[in-house]
Amino acid sequence: MSLSPVTEAVEKDLRARLPAQTFCAPEPRFLEEPRGRYAGSAGLVLAPRTAAEVATILERCNAARVPVIPYGGGTGLVGGQVADGDLAPVILTLERMTTIRAVYPDENVLVAEAGVTLADVQRAAADLDRLFPLSLASEGSARIGGNLATNAGGTGVLRYGNARDLCLGLEAVLPDGQIWHGLSRLRKDNTGYDLKNLLIGSEGTLGVITAAALKLVPRPAGEGTAVIAVPSPQAALQLLSLARTQLGEGVSAFELIHRTGFDFLSETLPEIRHPFATPPEWCVLIELGLAKGLDPEMALATLFEAALAAGLASDGLIAQSQTQRAQFWSVREHIPEANRRIGSVSSHDISVPLGAIAEFIARAGEAVAARGAFRINCFGHVGDGNLHYNVFPVPGKTRADHQHQREEIKRAIHDLVHEMGGSVSAEHGVGRLKVSDLERYGDPAKLAAIRAIKTALDPQGIMNPGAVLRQLT
Repeated sequence: MSLSPVTEAVEKDLRARLPAQTFCAPEPRFLEEPRGRYAGSAGLVLAPRTAAEVATILERCNAARVPVIPYGGGTGLVGGQVADGDLAPVILTLERMTTIRAVYPDENVLVAEAGVTLADVQRAAADLDRLFPLSLASEGSARIGGNLATNAGGTGVLRYGNARDLCLGLEAVLPDGQIWHGLSRLRKDNTGYDLKNLLIGSEGTLGVITAAALKLVPRPAGEGTAVIAVPSPQAALQLLSLARTQLGEGVSAFELIHRTGFDFLSETLPEIRHPFATPPEWCVLIELGLAKGLDPEMALATLFEAALAAGLASDGLIAQSQTQRAQFWSVREHIPEANRRIGSVSSHDISVPLGAIAEFIARAGEAVAARGAFRINCFGHVGDGNLHYNVFPVPGKTRADHQHQREEIKRAIHDLVHEMGGSVSAEHGVGRLKVSDLERYGDPAKLAAIRAIKTALDPQGIMNPGAVLRQLT
């Protein structure tokens, strides 16, 4: 499809229809992404304040066939927020749409505009003595519209689900400028196709989310956190099964951490306090959220004793204060930053069936070792099958030294994931980085349906062209 750049005529038309404060300087943050793999361009950067202004932008860009890149917090890791072609688009940032429109404590519902940061949604929920359980390392800058557009995951998926599971309704603007007023607070609504769940996870390729009705949950009366050393990933999975047998849905998070993660923190962020004097080969970070009358520290102690007796644990620490809980979580939350400072050769956000995790880790390690000397940092949300399996140079080397091997390593890991019935994109999305992966591993019928939906809703192809689907010429 033929798209056009922002011309003087297009800019003049938009300036005549929008408030002056909608027009922003094209700052570098709009043209880059955290891993530095894409450098973008912009004809205009627009920051609308209302859904009606978003509608004006999309309607006029659609008429002129000007591409539009929706921009949330810019924290995405697959290049979905960066236009990497020569055709300078409109960058549409939601950062001025930051109103909490309504709260319904008795319904456990909060309505927020798309530009509200995830941390601010969490704080608004806390003010109601509720919990919005989506939790990410980037929650201070990630915005709820982007979280929904990418169906973000994070540490709470085991208990609460992905972003999709925490949304009741949406307000969104479609590519032709129509506003869909879908801010429903209903838990049941079987009136035709589910447009909400079509837009969630579509990465800005089908429209722009402008507001959402979000599910809140009661805040647990008691919370507890422990770090437990385990002999292997298989033991970690058995420990998870034991924990859920003893505590049911009281297990809120269950994170796997490898010794390499501690090594990277020591190398790059020495101020981060480690829980163990000598890091174990593998450990899990477990979080409980229990009802009133239940003691989380006692529950964790009972779990640890059972794990020790079963040979599933060798050491453990139970947080004795909120400060210590925060220190345990700080380790997990800073591992991605340590990874960035080391510089990966190839990073993989993958998922496999829970029963296949241990086999995947073993076979993937063999596949990487066959290609040279590397360090592997494997960590992630093992409770839901999502691993971040990242390959790094050994000390004295940089990722530039292995640039020629990046695609080979990625292909080997992704082929293995596909063979084992997994997904090559567990929570980060497809963006531009994984378009070829989707083509290689995606089911043909699914890909045809995705293309048909894109063509039906965005026939001009203006919405985030090149993300998820390869742009047709």
